[in-house]
Amino acid sequence: MVVKLVDSFCRAVTALMAVALMVMVALVFGNVVLRYVFNSSITQSEEISRWLFVWITFMGCVVALREHTHLGTDALVSRLPPMGKKICLVLGHLCMLYVCYLVFRGALEQTAINMDVLAPSTQLPMAVLHAAGVAFAVCASIVLLLDLWLLFTGHMKDADLVMVQESEDLAALNRPHGDDFTKQH
Repeated sequence: MVVKLVDSFCRAVTALMAVALMVMVALVFGNVVLRYVFNSSITQSEEISRWLFVWITFMGCVVALREHTHLGTDALVSRLPPMGKKICLVLGHLCMLYVCYLVFRGALEQTAINMDVLAPSTQLPMAVLHAAGVAFAVCASIVLLLDLWLLFTGHMKDADLVMVQESEDLAALNRPHGDDFTKQH
């Protein structure tokens, strides 16, 4: 149930990222056309595009974390026996949870500090930008805790213990599609 919920959340985030990317392209392209053809521009387009890019980056990291498509090297871990892989996975996830805590704490402080600071062109609080770090830290922590829960409850196969891809080509070939990922777990 939790796995399906997290996977559904990641699909929704992916759809929102696609919409945000379309908005970014429309704003930037529209601004270029307005600037060169009509000698005017949309003042807020650069700021909104920058903010959307930050949100896409942070939330894209969460989706990549869930799909285990981050690039890395598995030269050592892939050669370990299953128990060694499990130990490395737990240690790695605990380190990442600590980093998520640090990001959460820092981003939350920045969000609070910038609640009253308004952006120059949109006049929105700058806290909206820093809230991306808070959202990332919370979502990434949930994904990491889910992986640990799957490991400790025995729902993770030995083949899933190495959670990095050596190259982008392998990542593209091994990327789960749709509900295939849910069926693996």
